[in-house]
Amino acid sequence: MQNRRVINRIAFKSFRSSKGRNLMAIIAIALTTVLFTSLFTIGIGIIESFQNQTIRQAGGDGHAVLKYITDEQYNNMKNHSLIDEISYNRLIASSVDNEEFLKRHVEMYYMDKTARKLGFCEPTVGKAPLQESEIITDTRTLDLLGIPHKIGAKVPIKYTMKGEQYNTTFTLSGFWESDPVFNIGFIIVSSEFMDKHNSLLKNTYKQNGDMTGVINSYIMFNNGFNLDEKLKKVIIDSGYTIPGDKEIDELLPTDIVNNVNWAYLSNGISTSDPITIIGLIMMVTLIIFTGYLIIYNIFQISVIKDIKLYGLLKTVGTTSKQIRGIILRQAIILSTIGIPLGLFTGFLLGKALLPLIMRNTSYDLNHTTVSLNPIIFIGASVFALATVIISTRKPGKIAGKISPIEAVRYSGTSREMKKLNKNSTDGGKLWKMAFSNLSRNKKRTIISVISMTLSLVLLNSVFTISNGFDMNKYVSKAVDTDFLIGHANYFNTNHFRFPEDELSESFISSVQKQEGFQAGGRIYYNIYLGECSIYRDNPNEFSHSGYPLNKANDGQPSLSLYGMEDFNLSRLDIVEGELDLEKLKEGKYIIEGVHEDDYGNILWDSSHYDVGDTVMITVDGKEYEYEVMAKARIKVKTMSARFYDEFAMYLPTNEYLNIVTRPVVMTYGFNVEDNKENDMESYVQQYTEKIEPLMNYESKQTYINGFKDFHNMIIIVGSILSFIIGLIGVLNFINSMFTSIWSRRQEFAMLQSIGMTGKQLNKMLSFEGLYYAAYTIILSLVLGSIFSLSVIGMVVNKLWFFSYEFVIAPLLITYPIMIVLSVIVPYIAYRSIGKGSIVERLREIE
Repeated sequence: MQNRRVINRIAFKSFRSSKGRNLMAIIAIALTTVLFTSLFTIGIGIIESFQNQTIRQAGGDGHAVLKYITDEQYNNMKNHSLIDEISYNRLIASSVDNEEFLKRHVEMYYMDKTARKLGFCEPTVGKAPLQESEIITDTRTLDLLGIPHKIGAKVPIKYTMKGEQYNTTFTLSGFWESDPVFNIGFIIVSSEFMDKHNSLLKNTYKQNGDMTGVINSYIMFNNGFNLDEKLKKVIIDSGYTIPGDKEIDELLPTDIVNNVNWAYLSNGISTSDPITIIGLIMMVTLIIFTGYLIIYNIFQISVIKDIKLYGLLKTVGTTSKQIRGIILRQAIILSTIGIPLGLFTGFLLGKALLPLIMRNTSYDLNHTTVSLNPIIFIGASVFALATVIISTRKPGKIAGKISPIEAVRYSGTSREMKKLNKNSTDGGKLWKMAFSNLSRNKKRTIISVISMTLSLVLLNSVFTISNGFDMNKYVSKAVDTDFLIGHANYFNTNHFRFPEDELSESFISSVQKQEGFQAGGRIYYNIYLGECSIYRDNPNEFSHSGYPLNKANDGQPSLSLYGMEDFNLSRLDIVEGELDLEKLKEGKYIIEGVHEDDYGNILWDSSHYDVGDTVMITVDGKEYEYEVMAKARIKVKTMSARFYDEFAMYLPTNEYLNIVTRPVVMTYGFNVEDNKENDMESYVQQYTEKIEPLMNYESKQTYINGFKDFHNMIIIVGSILSFIIGLIGVLNFINSMFTSIWSRRQEFAMLQSIGMTGKQLNKMLSFEGLYYAAYTIILSLVLGSIFSLSVIGMVVNKLWFFSYEFVIAPLLITYPIMIVLSVIVPYIAYRSIGKGSIVERLREIE
């Protein structure tokens, strides 16, 4: 105990005597902590914001959902040990038919308390419904009906149960504020209403596809990890099966349709691509190693400077372990100052950067969250402290192993140098002496060069990532014409659902008359689900992703059938076969749509026919046969109804109008002259705001502007992080030079004693700095290229809007700065140790 007090006192006094070292160490530890904290803050903030807003967009919470189940199935699964909470959501009506809801979908449910909580449907005014005639709903639904926000108000609802329409006037018992992110309304009835209509609520979904009476149960587990496995275990342990897990292609009575909530990123983390995980681990390791080197160099300088003190302590019985403890205590004292500073600064930095990152996403900035999550501070503290402890181990070993006699002569240079006889007359040239000095302590030279190199590699990596966002990919994915116009519902979460969502001919006519208009074309869509189907030998087959298909009224899979004018047909991206427009218009041919993944790769499993096959479709009760002429990529944003369907086919307009009883214009895409794009943008914006507010549009310029904002945000974030990384690199270089010069201070005194001038010594040290810079330039080019091509490429190529491009411009820009520093830093370092007379410095050797 007494020894421990002495050691603590020595450590503290030694700490107080090294003010310059302390300041540099605190800055280094704080910067390393800032880097970790900001990364943790931004990462966790993105996850929390993403989860929060995707949950809001989905209209409710829950790790997973069991779909279309019966009461028996619900009761068999609800008590499973893995389930923490489970909701009971029963769909009362297959549709709510009030005309006021044509532009905003409304659903009618019974929800128990858990369902209301997870679905954000708890009334904030009033109470849950108890009587048969009572309901609760959201304020937007009330506004559309023109009903005042008042308990006891009468609410007339028209709804369909089992194919029959009902009109009921309910009494409002409670309501809650509508979430602007979620554009679907809910009407929630009482358990008494559900019980009294129980005969109509029998679940017949698997027999006829009627949704009335189905139960959708949302599940909360203890945590959000391995959700797929947990959900699968609940279903299988309860005696049921999972669609897609079997060899057969039909839905069994025991099948439970299910899915996990994609908002919970923790589930994705547990099953992420190993290459991505390895890439991220390598990037974090690189950051840790960069922080390690700067802190290591600082404590190495400290050990060299105080080596005689440690030798004297050895003479009075201090053990190696106690000396290592002194250095570790000093590091912990410094950490107690540097880490909190870094945590505070890093959190504020991350909090400031997160809105910039989220600004150009589809998420509501008002709900961007950066909580005081303990993981942020614990994680950053652990990483930073571990970096400090690891960094002090080697200097501690050096100080602990050295003997008192060695301590007097210790300079930090290697003694195992081979004596070489050189027959040369120019060995005393300064540039040669400088070059020879680098090999005197190869280990320190290598560490110094690596420390600077890593900072440059990180700096280059940040700019490689920010430079790789491809505007062409980003824009082409969303729009392949200058303008796309349609009903507002086509562009929002309601999607294109009803005939009333048709694009007006007056809007089309108005844009065609504008100066600069070049060419355009309509796309028609069969808006009535159930009136268009495609014949399959096995109508109960699964989709290519393993889920049951949507069925039409005739029991066959539903078909998304599009009619296209020539302008749009010419824009089809044919991936197999050939497009012959004249032949296609003969009325005997059709084009199959095939899906793609996020990276543009065709999902060939989504294709069900070969070119030349005959397909039979049913439209408005009549059958038609066509030959598959070609296969085209389904462009979700520009040439589809913007929701997934297994079967999609394209016909020319003349044939489409010939077979479809009620054709509906979905969208109209068109191009304009380059110098008229801004004028057209202004016109359609004004038109959709003032003349036909139910219409809307998207333009190439809209996406370009959005991409520019997004790219600027990446540049800002990248620049701030690069500044921190670059500052660490500069400190590494300064520490490296100070370490080298301090360890040779007696040597310099000896050289000056035999005639070397201060000017020559400065020149020699400048040469050494230039050699360091040269090695760093060469190594950073090599490692930067390898890291960029391998790790960065692995990580960022997972983003569909990223085009990897090899970048070395940041390196080339920093090299002149490094060369200047390599000359200035040695000069300043030498000045710091060359203040005394030559005699005084030589006496340090004795």
